[in-house]
Amino acid sequence: MLVSALVTSLAINSGLCIMFFTLYSILRKQPSNSEVYIPRVLAEGGYKKTSHFNLERLIPSPDWLRRAWSLSEDDLLEASGLDAVVFMRLINFSLRVFLFAGVIGVFVLLPVNCSGNQLEYVDFTDLSNNSLDVFSISNVNTGSSKLWIHFSAVYLVTIFICCLLYYEYRYISEKRTSYFLSSKLQPHQFTILVRSIPVPVGSSVSESVERFFSEYHPSTYLSHSVVRRTNKLQNLINDAKKLYSRLIHLQSDPNKQKYKRSGTFGLFGPKVNLVDHYEKKLEDIEENVRLEQSEVSLAGEEVRAAFVTFKSRYGAAIAFHLQQSTNPTRWVTEQAPEPHDVYWPFFSSSFMRRWISKLVVIVACILLTILFLIPVVLVQGLTNLTQLEVYFPFLTSILTITIVSEVVTGYLPSLILLLFLKTVPPVMLFFSSIQGYISHSAIQRSACSKVLWFTVWNIFFATVFSGSVFYKISIFLDPKNIPAKLASAVPAQASFFIAYVVTSGWTSTSSELFRIFPLLWSLMRRPFTDSKDDELEVPAINYHNHIPRILFFVLLGITYFFLAPLILPFLLVYLCLGYIIFRNQFINVYAPQFETAGKFWPIVQNSVIFSLVLMHAIAVGVFTLKKLPLASTLTFPLPVFTLLFNEYCRKRFLPNFNSYPAESLLKKDRQDANDPTMPEFFSKLVGFYQDPALMPLHYSANGDRQNSPLLPSSSSSSTQS
Repeated sequence: MLVSALVTSLAINSGLCIMFFTLYSILRKQPSNSEVYIPRVLAEGGYKKTSHFNLERLIPSPDWLRRAWSLSEDDLLEASGLDAVVFMRLINFSLRVFLFAGVIGVFVLLPVNCSGNQLEYVDFTDLSNNSLDVFSISNVNTGSSKLWIHFSAVYLVTIFICCLLYYEYRYISEKRTSYFLSSKLQPHQFTILVRSIPVPVGSSVSESVERFFSEYHPSTYLSHSVVRRTNKLQNLINDAKKLYSRLIHLQSDPNKQKYKRSGTFGLFGPKVNLVDHYEKKLEDIEENVRLEQSEVSLAGEEVRAAFVTFKSRYGAAIAFHLQQSTNPTRWVTEQAPEPHDVYWPFFSSSFMRRWISKLVVIVACILLTILFLIPVVLVQGLTNLTQLEVYFPFLTSILTITIVSEVVTGYLPSLILLLFLKTVPPVMLFFSSIQGYISHSAIQRSACSKVLWFTVWNIFFATVFSGSVFYKISIFLDPKNIPAKLASAVPAQASFFIAYVVTSGWTSTSSELFRIFPLLWSLMRRPFTDSKDDELEVPAINYHNHIPRILFFVLLGITYFFLAPLILPFLLVYLCLGYIIFRNQFINVYAPQFETAGKFWPIVQNSVIFSLVLMHAIAVGVFTLKKLPLASTLTFPLPVFTLLFNEYCRKRFLPNFNSYPAESLLKKDRQDANDPTMPEFFSKLVGFYQDPALMPLHYSANGDRQNSPLLPSSSSSSTQS
């Protein structure tokens, strides 16, 4: 890619970012857009719409920047939980890494690279029409002693990153423990999930659970709740909630129009009384719900899984860690998620079915990876004008236009790849949901890992190793030649990845602030629906989408900092945008859907370690190709020490992320021993894990309908049988 093509891409994306920031500063002030830009503030009652026009609404203002900047970590922890803190610490960690690497790369390595004359054809008087390789290690002369500067930089950055990783892992581990000790009574702390429950002939799942835990955990066992199949009920309940919400708003506003046409969007068909119409539909749904609940209550609808509650956190932990049966595929235990985090339509309680589903998902991910090589090959063709003219000769005259060629090679490839990548997170989320995970948080963590490695293999390696699929696979079948292949291929794609950071990083993060799709949806539905008709839904941040993107940019920065340090300033701009934008989103937009207490951090740790080892492999290959064998040999200890460091961190900190230690559990149990609310909490404990679809549906035709809930907030504490 030419320098001019990169400048064109930079200009286009910078313009988009400025446009998004300016429009956001104006649109967020409009009361009609409050559900798009401040849904969390609305839900918490911190904002009231006003119809009074003010000229200030049409003038962009940066006041939201000050509020986002002033948000402290304690405020973020209180408002959005430890997961939000860990997410922001990932951005802080990346900023620190690339500030340190940026100083070395821009002020030391970049001048060294430019001072070389390996690329003799470079014309510095016409730099815009030359390749970006002049800024990379490719321009350093073979055998030059200046390569020892790059060698030293690799060591310095590796040591700095490892020290910072250790500090962050320790900090988050301690924060996780203190967060647990300061937490209020939580049902999931006293509960485990048991699956693959054996049921004797003539017995039920509920009877089997009661008999087993009363015999083997008599002093700590409290109660249980059997899981049932309620997929049909969930849909009926959702329809009832929406109708009931509309009916409440309709009756609470005497000036609201009570008649509407029954056809599409209320534009066609005869007029009907909306109150009578909604009441009739609610009665029909209620009857269907009762019939379905009676069918589900039968023993035949029981899933061989149950939430089992205990009298103490310590008792629940013992039951979770102990193997319950001589057959390890029976009475399989795992930690229960928070009640609102439970993914009720989980795939299966059978050990064998869950194992088979994982194999199916692995095969599906491999097929998706292979299919995704098609857009990658397309993108590779766009970055090479000569190759593009060979395949499409009729475009030759158009591609000779300077601005067209710069847009095609500098901006279009990254844009196409970005659009294709948008489909990956939802697909991976679906794959994870059919693997048998029981919580939304576990599904997102699994999807996060899938999206990350998919991005690494399909964007990084597939782009670096251009060629056929069999060529890409053959590279990894010969491990001895991997460093040499990486050393020759990775620097050649530096310009593409710089443009990718600008397109996928800058513009995507700015569009996150602008929230273009929610805004368009709001504008489209506004003429046909009343905003009061639907209950306000506060979105939750999709960690499985944002964390892999940040970690992929961390990989690019670590691997390219000594090869092409020009990428570092662009990464720093991206991280600065992410830092301020996501702080704003946590304040105004996103509400926590679940709390894992920092369990996403081990994914960060493993990804950064992989990036370091990859950088070391590339460094070995580069020093070998540059005829500096001693530097290549001295680089070999680095991946060994890095992997040993990671193993130490796994032994030292990872167990604290898998479960809480007995020391913390007993301390917390003793703190709550004298709590006067404990008996009431235990009486309601099993009710927290009853499927919401099985709760009684209350609907009556009296005038207090709008003040009584359609669904009760809790159910009785008796077990399902």
